[in-house]
Amino acid sequence: MGTVSPFPAGPGKPLQIGFDRAELNRILDLYGRMVAAGLWRDYAIDLGSDAACFAAFRRAAERPEYRIEKRPALRNRQGMWALFGEGGTILKRGQDLGPVLAPVERRLMKVVD
Repeated sequence: MGTVSPFPAGPGKPLQIGFDRAELNRILDLYGRMVAAGLWRDYAIDLGSDAACFAAFRRAAERPEYRIEKRPALRNRQGMWALFGEGGTILKRGQDLGPVLAPVERRLMKVVD
């Protein structure tokens, strides 16, 4: 009765990494424009203990065409945002979300013109 057990989430590493409202709004805005252009049809969000990932698919049964990943542990090194292509190659990496999404937005502009 006098035993106190510690709370599992200490002040160290968070249990889950996620997107804040502004980041998710920016990503979903791009997703909506790509759906309207007929390029994407599905998405998936994976919230893990070390990274949060947004994957966009042309069709649900394929590999993701693009993956947008947020890794706060890399904030002071290469930047916490990364854009991965379909083959898993890193297309862009940076500190801010806007410049990392620029190659996808440029592709959208080419389709609309």
